[in-house]
Amino acid sequence: MNSSQFVVSIDKNSDIHAIGRYIENQIDENWQTLLHQNRDKLLDAFNKVDDMAYGAYCYKLFRPIHQQLKQAGLYPSPWLPGNFNSSREWGADQSDRQRWMWSAIASQEGKALGTIVTIIFHDHTQFRLPRQPQAIALTETSKEAVVATLSERSTDFTNALEFQVEYAEYLQSLENRKRS
Repeated sequence: MNSSQFVVSIDKNSDIHAIGRYIENQIDENWQTLLHQNRDKLLDAFNKVDDMAYGAYCYKLFRPIHQQLKQAGLYPSPWLPGNFNSSREWGADQSDRQRWMWSAIASQEGKALGTIVTIIFHDHTQFRLPRQPQAIALTETSKEAVVATLSERSTDFTNALEFQVEYAEYLQSLENRKRS
């Protein structure tokens, strides 16, 4: 039996693990269809704006999930898949990378329920998702606790720099080259 044979639903009383299963199910059901339906637009976007095409893909993938979460009285912050600036990326080479981002989930009353970590596998040499995106549900909600938990799960995550830090170092290296 595959996951599409299970009906996964959420409501305002769902715990973070049920929300994570729901999001995983939605990703499983839609990720390839969206790639096929939008292939030409995404390839064109990649050729024009490079990796920002993955952001366009994520918007299409997560927009219906946001609508369903809102209907259930659940609110991600920031919007799924998460804040690019605090995300971390790594991979064996440029054609097989993964970026981990996260969003805290709260009830309509403002009660923190946990965090959904989204993993987007992607290629920097062409527009391609080597594997299905994934979602991990965590009970932690603060940035520090999420980073600590993800660091326990993955040494690659531990060793990867937060995007803001990585980008600042990149800009500094460019500045240093100009001075040389």
